[in-house]
Amino acid sequence: MNMMNFYHTTPVQIRFNDIDLAKHVNNSIYPQYFDLARLGYFDEVFGEFLGFEDTGTVIASIKIDFFHPIVLTDKVFVKTKVISLGNKSFEMLQHIVQQGETEPLATADTIMVCFNYTRNETQEIPDEWRKKICNFEKGETG
Repeated sequence: MNMMNFYHTTPVQIRFNDIDLAKHVNNSIYPQYFDLARLGYFDEVFGEFLGFEDTGTVIASIKIDFFHPIVLTDKVFVKTKVISLGNKSFEMLQHIVQQGETEPLATADTIMVCFNYTRNETQEIPDEWRKKICNFEKGETG
């Protein structure tokens, strides 16, 4: 897997009820870990909670790949990065990694669409968001 710089990392607390009969985190739980990290990313990049009262985002597509199971005693983190910006949408890449490791246990590739909740329609990514994302990603966003 190619190496890229992730500037945002979210620690994940694995809960007992995340574990299934095979004694690892159930596949249905991974999206919750990715959601938690996406919200943390937005909070850090935008400097405030993305309230979704007016302008927010919706997920248009998400693809998750699983490489290695996560067990209850693992110490894991979700690394999050915006890898491309379009007019109304942007692509986020996320890796779940074991503490001290670089190879992902699972990855998510998500297309987020900027959405106006007042008008109930998609909208262009605000210039302010675009600038903050580009600054945070140190100009590495395509």
